[in-house]
Amino acid sequence: MSTTRRQFLEGSLSAVGSLLASRERFSAMPRVPEAQRLSSFDPQVRKLLPTLSLEEKIGQMTQPDQMFLKSLDDIETYHLGSLLSGGDSDPKSGNDLKSWTDLYDRYQSRALQARRRIPLLYGIDAVHGHNNVVGATMFPQNVGLGATRSAELVEKAARVTAEEIRATGINWAFGPCVTVPQDVRWGRAYEGFSESPEVVRLLGAAAVKGLQGARLSDPLSVVACTKHFAGDGGTVFGTGLAQGRGSAHFPLDQGDTRLGDADFRRIHLPGYVTTVAAGVATIMPSYSSWNGVKCSASRVLMTEILKEEMGFQGFLISDYAAQKALPGNYKQQIETTINAGMDMVMVPDNYREFIQLLTELAREGRVPMSRIDDAVTRILRVKFAAGLMDPNRQLLADRSLHQTFGSPKHRAVARECVRQSLVVLKNDRGVLPLAKGRRIHVVGKNADDIGNQCGGWTIYWQGKSGEVTSGGTTILQGMRKAAGESQVSYSRDGSGAEGAAVAVIGELPYAEMRGDRENLNLPPEDVAVVDTLKRAGIPVVVILVSGRPLAIDDLLDKADAVVAAWLPGTEGDGVADVLFGQAKPVGKLSFTWPRASSTSFHLGDPGYETLFPFGHGLGY
Repeated sequence: MSTTRRQFLEGSLSAVGSLLASRERFSAMPRVPEAQRLSSFDPQVRKLLPTLSLEEKIGQMTQPDQMFLKSLDDIETYHLGSLLSGGDSDPKSGNDLKSWTDLYDRYQSRALQARRRIPLLYGIDAVHGHNNVVGATMFPQNVGLGATRSAELVEKAARVTAEEIRATGINWAFGPCVTVPQDVRWGRAYEGFSESPEVVRLLGAAAVKGLQGARLSDPLSVVACTKHFAGDGGTVFGTGLAQGRGSAHFPLDQGDTRLGDADFRRIHLPGYVTTVAAGVATIMPSYSSWNGVKCSASRVLMTEILKEEMGFQGFLISDYAAQKALPGNYKQQIETTINAGMDMVMVPDNYREFIQLLTELAREGRVPMSRIDDAVTRILRVKFAAGLMDPNRQLLADRSLHQTFGSPKHRAVARECVRQSLVVLKNDRGVLPLAKGRRIHVVGKNADDIGNQCGGWTIYWQGKSGEVTSGGTTILQGMRKAAGESQVSYSRDGSGAEGAAVAVIGELPYAEMRGDRENLNLPPEDVAVVDTLKRAGIPVVVILVSGRPLAIDDLLDKADAVVAAWLPGTEGDGVADVLFGQAKPVGKLSFTWPRASSTSFHLGDPGYETLFPFGHGLGY
């Protein structure tokens, strides 16, 4: 018996009690009906599986990125089971709706011409809407949705996202993210609903329900993928990914979560227990490690806990080239991850080499055929459940859905998400809500920039400032619509202020790795803007556009009101609704807001100091 396994079996009674208590709570949730359980499709799978050659099985386990596909014919030649578009892997003709739809149809049409006619699962990172496509409805990032505490609203947002994904034909979304960030300096903290496992377990299940619908085979449903299993939000500062050569590194991303069994289960597993109970079809293991073992190499995590203990019936998809971070040469890396329980591997570029090496490993007996068959069984279960194997099913894109893509109806859902996500941190002298009849001067770099208010994973992997998409409304535009053009003036630097001032400041877009920070300080430009307004002697409202709490201790003394708007997405009207009192502020902090003087920003560490507690949020 391995040391790691012994540690699990000898885990404390508190860990067992915690898990049992969780299961008692989850038992009250609706279970996946027997007819919809993935294993109910095993009779169909058992008929097909023995007819597949080893090469065809391994092809089902392989997922290249479309931008690295060397030939369209490789879909049939290598029996590929899946493709993806990773960050910035866009159609060559552009990021518009038609180009994405044509891209999907081109690949799926080729798969349907193959001898076996096993359709492709096509994966995409749709983390706050169908965010790779210009004109899509983009919702608040998860950090904002967590502040709503509304499972109903999260499910509605996911339902809209699913419909807009299906408008392009794509059938698989790499979401929701059910990470539980414990250190907001992490560049992916905004992908998490909350630091609280309770909030994550509630909203994660709602997102799965919205994406997958009542049945996976529904034409408006997409296959969901909870990620990143498990503990990615708990990494220790300084253990993150090396950045090239030398000492430079990303201090938290892809690092090591150092926790015992009881705390790991209590903090990082509830979101997976509930999403598995909700019927999630796929799960993505994390780049990160748990006590020094990469999640993608952990049989304990992937097989013993997830598949055997939790009863997960779907399949595991690796993160982007995650196997390359494992010990050994490439062949050994493949051997390790497959034997540990990985079912499909996101290659993404050297898929021909991967197929060759996995074939060798199977023929040499280093990867048992039973493991290959288990992986392919799980993949085919999902394809049958999603209706892909139905010969009468139309598998190309339904272009009639283009009519509702980015529609006012969809944007209304996003606008309501924005309204409920805003958290009023401070409101002295009743400055908020703003009076529509008074002069308002809006300032700051994030006031009139839709790219900044959407954040990372918006058209570009790392996001980008400026007019990156269409059809949305900036915060400034929303305020002008609400108050009237003549009542709202603007300057980026704060000059010309009169009446009342609204400073829209905060972060610029970022995503994984590059978003890791040493501290949470505001940019000097933002501090200078607020100082300018303070000197003008007028009421000052600060709107923070950010993916996490920032160091605002000094700012509080200069502003009459402070509102956390997070990364609200394309619907800036929702921010204006709250500022002018068209909607009451109901958002509550889903993350504790630390003081700048903290010597540690990892929740629970001795040096962590609280400025605003978890759950804080003022009303009018």
